[in-house]
Amino acid sequence: MPPPRTSQIPVVVLAGFLGSGKTTLLNHLLRNRAGNRVGVVVNDFGAIEIDAMTVAGQVGSTVSLGNGCLCCAVDASELDTYLETLTAPSARLDVIVIEASGLAEPQELVRMLLASDNPHIRYGGLVEVVDAAEFSATRERHPEIGRHLAAADLIVLNKTDRVAGTELRAVREAVATAGGRAAVISTAYGRIDPELLVDPVLRPDEDDPVRQLTFEDLLPEADRTHEAHLHAAYESVSFATDVPLSPRRLMAFLDSRPAGLYRIKGFADFGAGDPGNRYVLHAVGRFLRFVPEPWPRGEPRRTQLVLIGSGIDAEALRKELEGCRDAWQDATEELERSMWGVLRYVRQPDDDGA
Repeated sequence: MPPPRTSQIPVVVLAGFLGSGKTTLLNHLLRNRAGNRVGVVVNDFGAIEIDAMTVAGQVGSTVSLGNGCLCCAVDASELDTYLETLTAPSARLDVIVIEASGLAEPQELVRMLLASDNPHIRYGGLVEVVDAAEFSATRERHPEIGRHLAAADLIVLNKTDRVAGTELRAVREAVATAGGRAAVISTAYGRIDPELLVDPVLRPDEDDPVRQLTFEDLLPEADRTHEAHLHAAYESVSFATDVPLSPRRLMAFLDSRPAGLYRIKGFADFGAGDPGNRYVLHAVGRFLRFVPEPWPRGEPRRTQLVLIGSGIDAEALRKELEGCRDAWQDATEELERSMWGVLRYVRQPDDDGA
C-alpha cells in the first residue's frame, strides 16, 4: 500500500518555441531525476519522442517511462482529468512536468494550474527554454516571445555552445531584460541541475540491489561525471537561525526579493507570534506559498531556509534574512547575555582569594 500523501505535488510548465530544446531538457531531467518519480504531460499532437519511447501519436495515450515515471499526451482541455490521475496516491509521483506545445501560450497553462480545484498540486513554475543561436530570428518571427519571457519564472538559455562570446552576452542581456525578475540559466544540451525544479528524494526501494535499471544507471559514466559541474550555473544559499523571525520583516523581504532568485524553500519560526506552528515556505518566481503546520514533536524550533537563483548576492541575502529576526527577541537575548556576564563577574573571587 502506498504511503499517505503528506504534501502537494509541484507541477512545472516547460515551454519554448519549436527547436528550443524542451524535449532534450526533459530527457535530461528524466535521466537525472535525483530519486524523484516524474509524471510527464505532453500538451501536443503527433508523434512525440521522449528518450526513445514514443507516445503513439494520439491524444489520450499514456506510456510508462519506468521507475514510476509516466508520460501522457493530452489536449489542454483534458489537463485536469490527467492531473487527477497523476496525483492519485497509487501513482506515487513527486513532480509533474507539462511539456507545452512549441506554439502554445504557456500563460494559459499557468492560469489553468492556478485555477485548478485539485488539492493535490501546487504550481511549480514556468520554465521557458530559449535557443540562444536562433533567438534573434525567433523574436522576429514570433514577437510574442517577449510576452512568454515576461511570464517565466526561470529562463533556460539553451544551445549556448553555438554562440560566440560577444553575441552570447548580447543575447543573454536581451533575454534577461525581457524576462524581468526571472532567473536566467545558460546551458547546452538542456543540461540544468534538477534541483532547480525539484528536491532530491531518497527512497528505501532505491537502495534495493534487485530493482529495475533507472535512466541514471544507463547513463554513460562520462556523462555522469559531466553532470557534477551543473551546479556552477546557479547558487544555493542556506540560512538558519534559532532566533524567531518577525513576520512583518520576513514578508517585506519576500515582497522585495531580487531578480534572479528563483526558489525559496524551508520553514520559518515566528516564535511568540504563533508558538504552536511553524510555517512551510515555498516560493517559485513571483509565486509564494505560506502554510502553517504544527511543530513536529521533538523538532528544534528554528528557521531553516534555502534560496536558489542565478546571479544573486549570497552575502547580501544572508544579511537581509538576519535583519528579519525579531528585534524584541534579539534584545531579550542580549539582556540575558549581559546579565550572565554581570553574574559571572560578581561571583569571581578577588585577587586575595576571598
